[in-house]
Amino acid sequence: MSCLPARSAGGIRHDDLVSTRTLDVAPPVGVAAAHRGRLGLVQGTALYVASVLGTGILVLPGLAAQVAGPASILAVAAVLVLSIPLAGTFAALASRFPDPGGVASYVRRVLGPTAARMTGYWFFFGVCVGAPVVAILGGEYVVAVLGVDRSAVPIIGFAVFLPPLIANWFGVRVAGWVQFVLTGLLLAVVVGVVAVTFPAADAANFTPFLPNGWGGVGVAISLFVWAFAGWEVGTHIAGEFRDPRRIIPIATGIAIAVVGVGYLALQFATVAVLGDRAGASQVPLLDLVETTAPGIGSVLVAIVAAIVTVGVLNAYLPAFGKLGAALGRDGDLPRYFAKGAEDGAVPRRALALTGALIVVYFVLMLWNELDLTGFILIHTSNMVAIYAAGMLAATLILRRFSLGWWLAIVATVLTAGLLLLAWQNLVMPIVLAAASVVVTIVRRVRARRAPRVEVDAAAPVVTAEADLVP
Repeated sequence: MSCLPARSAGGIRHDDLVSTRTLDVAPPVGVAAAHRGRLGLVQGTALYVASVLGTGILVLPGLAAQVAGPASILAVAAVLVLSIPLAGTFAALASRFPDPGGVASYVRRVLGPTAARMTGYWFFFGVCVGAPVVAILGGEYVVAVLGVDRSAVPIIGFAVFLPPLIANWFGVRVAGWVQFVLTGLLLAVVVGVVAVTFPAADAANFTPFLPNGWGGVGVAISLFVWAFAGWEVGTHIAGEFRDPRRIIPIATGIAIAVVGVGYLALQFATVAVLGDRAGASQVPLLDLVETTAPGIGSVLVAIVAAIVTVGVLNAYLPAFGKLGAALGRDGDLPRYFAKGAEDGAVPRRALALTGALIVVYFVLMLWNELDLTGFILIHTSNMVAIYAAGMLAATLILRRFSLGWWLAIVATVLTAGLLLLAWQNLVMPIVLAAASVVVTIVRRVRARRAPRVEVDAAAPVVTAEADLVP
């Protein structure tokens, strides 16, 4: 296949690509379509912030302080620095190549449709486990704070899941404004907790600074990787931005600053106020506010849990919906689900499939007595696999020696290290990868058995790309 022209209808420039040698795969359908996105900078930034500043604020500050003491602040700073090249690379990709397939569409360009199918399955079927996990975590927090019987956790979790699904059913534009409100409330709560508890800070709580040595800092870094994940979500809804090339990098930069300051401030307050008590319970925010404002802490923490849970689900559901539609469009899922993949459209069929998948995971979690450890490992291992594939593709698809390309090089090295650390939990990604290979084999067999159609020799021959490229 030939390379793209110097400037296509979708605004993709030849100098953003490597060469005809690295682009022997045609771009996914819809990349060069007329752009109809409506998300602006404010809504987009809110979606990015909520995708990253999520459920981590509920438990991670206390857990990190427990394993690393005051040095947990260094762990937060380290993960923030490490997330910059990853977020920057995704911003470079999303702004230049807006496509609902997200990371899978970038992998398709340079590694072929089978690798793209793997990436898409990792996100849609693997990362999707995280949605009910988030809902259950929110339910557990609310139940613990309000003193309700634990049997209400699934009911609360499912109830929290419904508003984001309904909002996204009416389109990303509605969901974007909802996200703006939710993110504003979340940031107000974070700022409020820090401001209220700051007078109780005690410098003595910072000694000893390294109670568990640098090994403890390493454990805290591993914990906060979960907290800073989520930068890839914007790649799936990049086409919904009015001007992806201008807005996405700005929104990403603002989100990095907001998320970094938020987590650093919370970690500082947790250490400075609670000291050795930081890891004594699973509700460090409650412990913080009750130190200086007893009596209102329970209500405040319940509000935080609800805001965080709804906000994170509201940010992820449009990504799952758009990806499901893109997988249907590209033949990786039944084409029935392709409706809504184009910019500005609502992928209701794919959203319904996402909702059904989440319900299945809900049932499995109930069957497992709400032990979420295995499900969280499925989520994180698939995320690591996606990051590794996405960063490798970015090094091949971005213009060599550009800022985005250098960020991709750094991020590739970092994600390779994460992949090595996660090797024991890669069973699910391997299973999904095998499924994608099976789909490729089935499609090729069907193509060979299909009757040949005689065509005019002068007429152009249109061939399914996914059946030709391994």
